[in-house]
Amino acid sequence: MVRQQEAPQSFLARGHRVGLQGMMVAVLCLSGALSPALAADAAAGKALALQWCSACHLVAEDQPMATSVSLPSFYDMAKDPDWTEATLATFLADPHPKMPNMSLGNREIANLAKYISSLAPE
Repeated sequence: MVRQQEAPQSFLARGHRVGLQGMMVAVLCLSGALSPALAADAAAGKALALQWCSACHLVAEDQPMATSVSLPSFYDMAKDPDWTEATLATFLADPHPKMPNMSLGNREIANLAKYISSLAPE
């Protein structure tokens, strides 16, 4: 029997589930196995964030408005050391129930995770 490796406690403590697809994306991202043709694109991730996420989250400085100030902004997530590109990809592959079913593919997940990570202060 194959056991799925558990995510760090701080990630699970937040009530997030880790799906097999997300774990595969994380492994690919961490191992560098993504070819240059599949490399994550932060600009494409921003466009996706504005399309899918901006209704509820603050995702960009040029965003007109976000409907909820109680949800974390993408800037807050980018500053949080628990939200790495890999944990973001894992979460996006199996998001919490209140999020819309975006049915994101691996490339879109990688692009969105790359965009959020790109917002981290240097």
